[in-house]
Amino acid sequence: MGVLQWFVDLGASVMLPIIIFVFALVLGSKPGKAFRAGLTVGIGFIGLNLVIGLLTDSLGPAAQSMVDNFGFALNTIDVGWPAAAAISYGTALGSLAIPIGIATNVILLTFGLTKTLNVDVWDYWHCAFTGSLVYALTGDFALGLFTITVHLLLIFFLGDILAKHIEKFYGFKNITFPHGASAPSFLVALPFNWVFDRIPGFNKLKANPEAIQKRMGIFGDATVMGVMIGIVIGILAGYNVSEILQLSVQTGAVMMLMPRMVALLMEGLSPVSEAAGNFVKKRFPGRDLYIGMDSALSVGHPAVLSASLIIVPVTLFLAVILPGNTVLPFGDLATIPFLICLMVPVFQGNILRTVIAGSFYIAVGLYIATWVSPLFTDSAIAANFDMGSNTSISALVDGAVWTTFLFVWLPKVFSWFGIGALGLLLLAGLIYINKIKPKREIQKAAKQEVS
Repeated sequence: MGVLQWFVDLGASVMLPIIIFVFALVLGSKPGKAFRAGLTVGIGFIGLNLVIGLLTDSLGPAAQSMVDNFGFALNTIDVGWPAAAAISYGTALGSLAIPIGIATNVILLTFGLTKTLNVDVWDYWHCAFTGSLVYALTGDFALGLFTITVHLLLIFFLGDILAKHIEKFYGFKNITFPHGASAPSFLVALPFNWVFDRIPGFNKLKANPEAIQKRMGIFGDATVMGVMIGIVIGILAGYNVSEILQLSVQTGAVMMLMPRMVALLMEGLSPVSEAAGNFVKKRFPGRDLYIGMDSALSVGHPAVLSASLIIVPVTLFLAVILPGNTVLPFGDLATIPFLICLMVPVFQGNILRTVIAGSFYIAVGLYIATWVSPLFTDSAIAANFDMGSNTSISALVDGAVWTTFLFVWLPKVFSWFGIGALGLLLLAGLIYINKIKPKREIQKAAKQEVS
């Protein structure tokens, strides 16, 4: 357990290159090529985190100033995903999420029940999060472990169905995002898109970055949009002219630098993805294999960043006006891109649709984060997390994600039966999309050839 915890404590930027290197070797890459691929991915991930850190360091003080400027008074502090991850892995139960995740992935791949080979094992903390909350709720260690396993089934299911949408919109071939915070929003976006498509006039409105730039010229450029949004946020924060200008350039820098860091990450992943494709073709003809990666690869898209920056002040506004909400958004305001990045492919990059749907998603999420805050606080105490002077804490990632409500509510009301029924449903879904559906498609294609 000590060695495993040491490995977890290395963080994603070190774990990921090691895992990429090992997987590349297993898939048949030459050692030199595998080493370079892992190193490039690690450097790209560090670069991406530096840009996200810039966004956090610039938005964090602005958010605090908005809170002070408007006199917001909410008693549950959003401590952010780094704290949530530390709390999740800080318990005896949570530390088992990675070995359980790897074992589950291997079993599903062996029996052909998933196409997702997840190398983003550090992000199994999302499953550790729900398992830890269930343990805090019920005191049942085994039920907490079972919740982790069922949550894993969900992210592999979502990873399998997301891949084609990710390739079509983001252009990442054989890459998917079985990410606990990002993937669930894909299912939320589908009904919203159905409604949007049936609103006369609105359904014809083009609001993707390309259409906006064509209509607005220089002011539609992604970097310039970042600058303009930064100015608005600075004004809402009550900044002086100097501070507004600094914030605007910082948000513009994020818009420009994020896609370049993603490109570096993809440079390292390309040979691994290619090796994985060749490996599967040789040993499992007719099967596809998707490399499961952190959804950080998608947050650099202009539509994701533009919509996210607009949603930041909206989130603070919602937190104040929603009756019954006690969560003050803070630590995860800069992480909003991760919450909505898989809505964007459904809306084909339409920023307006993303802002509207994302705002509704955050509004409901604030209530979930409020509801789960007592359990979150108990888990933090169990993990010896330093809460400072705060007596109640929560987080938007993963506290505001609908799956958190599902995985905590089911054991609370139905205990083992509830989470077991969900597990069987997800297993049936994996069997359908990986076994039954492909056979039906082959039979349909054969009939068409005969006719």
